[in-house]
Amino acid sequence: MYHRILVATDGSELSQKAVTSSIDLAALCGAELVAISVVPRYPQSYFEGGMALQPEEMQRVEQQWSDKGQSIVDAVKVAAAAKGVNTQAITMTSDVVSDALITAATKHQCDLIVMASHGRRGIQRLLLGSETQHVLTHANIPVLVLK
Repeated sequence: MYHRILVATDGSELSQKAVTSSIDLAALCGAELVAISVVPRYPQSYFEGGMALQPEEMQRVEQQWSDKGQSIVDAVKVAAAAKGVNTQAITMTSDVVSDALITAATKHQCDLIVMASHGRRGIQRLLLGSETQHVLTHANIPVLVLK
């Protein structure tokens, strides 16, 4: 049925539901799993919600976010291995989560995307629309949304 499943996670409780379901589905199908966490860049202006920081400090903060994202997908890899599922654990840096997910799914030749119905996008979600909605309307492969 499916050969490679991409699961998006940010470590939230809702995304954990997507992780658990994707691991179970991958085990059932004998599929490989690609666990991804998309890490934002530090906001460059007050309008984006950021504080003015020196470049070195911004780089340090972004590295912390990236390390946290990597630890989240590494935990998925461990949980999947316990169920016999081979997993790639990756992080990407992008300000547009939906585009990063679609790009990763294409790059890793995934045939299914599993994700939560919503994530942590705050006011940007209200102004620009849901990342999940964007993936649903722009992905060329099936998308399983869990809520």
